[in-house]
Amino acid sequence: MALSGKISGGGFEQFILPKLGYHRPEIASGPAFGVDVSVINLPGGLGLALTSDPLSLIPSLGLQESAWLSVHLMANDMATTGFAPMYAQMVLNLPPTLSEDDFATYWSYIHKYCEAIGVAITGGHTGAIEGQNSTIAGGGTMLLTAPVNDILLSNKAEAGNVIIVTKECAMSSAALLAMCFPQTVKNKLGTEAYNKGCGLFYQTSSLIDALTATGLQTRYNEVTAMHDVTEGGVLGAIYEMAIASGNGVRVYNEQLPLGNAQQSICNLFGIDSRYCIGAGAMVMAVKKEHADNVLQRLTSVHVKATIVGEFTPHEQGYKLLENGTETDLPYYPKDPYWDAFFNAYKNGWK
Repeated sequence: MALSGKISGGGFEQFILPKLGYHRPEIASGPAFGVDVSVINLPGGLGLALTSDPLSLIPSLGLQESAWLSVHLMANDMATTGFAPMYAQMVLNLPPTLSEDDFATYWSYIHKYCEAIGVAITGGHTGAIEGQNSTIAGGGTMLLTAPVNDILLSNKAEAGNVIIVTKECAMSSAALLAMCFPQTVKNKLGTEAYNKGCGLFYQTSSLIDALTATGLQTRYNEVTAMHDVTEGGVLGAIYEMAIASGNGVRVYNEQLPLGNAQQSICNLFGIDSRYCIGAGAMVMAVKKEHADNVLQRLTSVHVKATIVGEFTPHEQGYKLLENGTETDLPYYPKDPYWDAFFNAYKNGWK
């Protein structure tokens, strides 16, 4: 196992899962492949859900945009519970080259985006480290409390559930590549494609998708599970959800919401939009008889939603139906976005 990028499923099972510290019986759901959050049983029927992610600080993207990713990528994971995040801990390991003014700007946006979604920052750590020059500026944890029996997890999907995908594939990949390599995208694809790609950036929150599907005021019991689309894209997220829940899956390729801007930008960088980072989209497992209700609620708040397949009994396997031919649904542990980004950077794309 090469320790580059996110740890593989095999490395996770080999190194992480056997060594999880002290065993505490109140942990309802701990680390697991394809599961976005952990859940701890609290007194009185409550559960504590929590998730952790790196914090972004990407100079070529911008301070405001980096803060958006830092907050909303964690919030998207939290949204898979069907509830909104409430608290956050932030650990900042900053490059010493970051000026005080730039840090003040970055943190003001962290505050702004947390405040807008009801998240209180409760603590953490802030410092600068010599030699720190990556696009990761530390890590954060978001938390919420809710009735433990109402907290959704991606491993609760059931055979027979239909699969709904919100928005479109590869929105964050296309947006980030366009914003980080603007001259290249404009020269190769034109200004319109560039503008459309950049316009996807602030659609990379899926919090409203999840809360609308499960119910903001009235709690519906029509969604059984959700999974945030990050590395591996929409098809990777669906595969992970099937593995986590012990089901098979059948996906209809022609029904995947691809998006013209994402297709053209991903093709330029040589990656498949179905399998690359797609923050902003949410994969939902929905009881078949209630699928229309969920679609209508999402449409009512102007969130595009598409049925792309269904979960099946485990013995039916993981299938992709493409052009009338059924094949095994592949899974790629390394997201192609990273190689595309660094190859473009090394090749001098601007």
